[in-house]
Amino acid sequence: MFLAFEKFLLFFILLISIRKITSTGGLVKERQMTDEQRLLYYLMDGYEKAVRPVKNASHAVVVKLGMTLTNIFEVDEKNQVLTINVWLDQEWKDELLVWKPEDHGGITSIRLPSSHIWLPDILLYNRADDYNNELMPARAMVYFDGTIFWPVPSQIKSVCKIQVALFPFDSQYCSMKFGSWTYIQSQLDLFNRSENIDLSNYVASGEFELISVHQRRNIVSYACCVEKYPDLTFFIHIRRKTLYFVINVIFPCLMMSILTLLVFYLPCDSGQKLVLGITILLSFSVFVLAIAEQMPETSDSIPIIAIYLTTVMSLTSISVVMTVFVLNLHHRGSQNKQVGPRTRLWILVRLKKFLRMTSPIQHAEEFDNKKTGLAGLLSENKNFNIASFLFQNSHNMVDKDNGVNYEMLTNPPDQVRKVNASENDTSNRLLTALKDLLKKTEDEKKFQIVAGEWKMVAKIVDKLLFYIFLLLTCVITVLLLVVIPVIHYGMETNELQEHLYGLH
Repeated sequence: MFLAFEKFLLFFILLISIRKITSTGGLVKERQMTDEQRLLYYLMDGYEKAVRPVKNASHAVVVKLGMTLTNIFEVDEKNQVLTINVWLDQEWKDELLVWKPEDHGGITSIRLPSSHIWLPDILLYNRADDYNNELMPARAMVYFDGTIFWPVPSQIKSVCKIQVALFPFDSQYCSMKFGSWTYIQSQLDLFNRSENIDLSNYVASGEFELISVHQRRNIVSYACCVEKYPDLTFFIHIRRKTLYFVINVIFPCLMMSILTLLVFYLPCDSGQKLVLGITILLSFSVFVLAIAEQMPETSDSIPIIAIYLTTVMSLTSISVVMTVFVLNLHHRGSQNKQVGPRTRLWILVRLKKFLRMTSPIQHAEEFDNKKTGLAGLLSENKNFNIASFLFQNSHNMVDKDNGVNYEMLTNPPDQVRKVNASENDTSNRLLTALKDLLKKTEDEKKFQIVAGEWKMVAKIVDKLLFYIFLLLTCVITVLLLVVIPVIHYGMETNELQEHLYGLH
């Protein structure tokens, strides 16, 4: 009996000791906990993040979404993708995360891991990449009245229809649509957190200029469901900076266009006219291949800079063809083929006068009709005795201009005409040789006149082509690089104003 009582007493003492140790340890542990730890245990006790944080299921969670644009990262023309860096600011009220600050050391807010609380399933509808890219694990700011603010830095890749028709003078108008993927309006209602996209932390891009930003709230019904889904659409209007392309693409192209004009200014006798044209054409080909990588890789439309380069390169090719034609005209005189009457009328007379070219030329017909002097005498007097005439009238045959008195030769004295040609066989041979020499000289002079006419024709055509290509180069450059971009800029401004007016 005494032994049993003793065992019971020992057991009772042991039980009291264990209870005391346990209570003392708990007190020590409780004293070691901070106010935020106690608040966290308080908030997470019985909290379920899988359901909406409303006490009344008929109430909707009001989510406010705002965007802070920090940088335009990339515009992918080929894949039609706009990549930007933003902060997505989301704010809502969690009715289950409410406490009294006086009961928790005066704490009015606490930062909690976003994985511990309920989050709205807001996502980008027109996202370009997959949905496996997780957001940065930013902590949520929880306030004592249940307000939660969750700013998430993110790099967004959205599908954007890139218009490259006016590249590099193009502007892009992209939109990003955000909304809940599963919650309808009666469960989650989405509103703008601010009046517009926040640009206070925006860093300007070196390639694009930010023109304007705005946002719009929509309520849409889809084919899958009869319920309505709210969404927020953010619009970004950007314009490409053209300085890089002007310096590295347009300016070199203009320089080569000027060299193309010099092909027509270079004289045909230089022998380098065709060489210069082909060299410029090859340089153009290499230049186009070098800048092809900078062009948008899309077949939806042809960039205006590509049209300009192709047009100027085509002019260069045509200039090479026309150079061959001009050189053919220049050397046609070697065939001793006279200039036709129509060619002489339209080119050597009218076009020459129109271009104000005053280079004097002698026509072949004029040369045939104006055989004077010794040549005319020999052709008219078949039996003329040159020896008798020379010996008897040598003192009267000197002329101050060319050393020959053509008047004397044209109208020889009567005594000379009466001399019998057979009297002196030597004079006849001399006459024949002189006639052959004069005929050869006449043929050479006529050949030079014909060649000179063709050279003048080539020179006139060359000058005409110079002015034509100069006019075409100026018109194409001004039209494609100035007029069309300016007109598009005006139309774009009007469309933007109408769009903004429609939002209000």
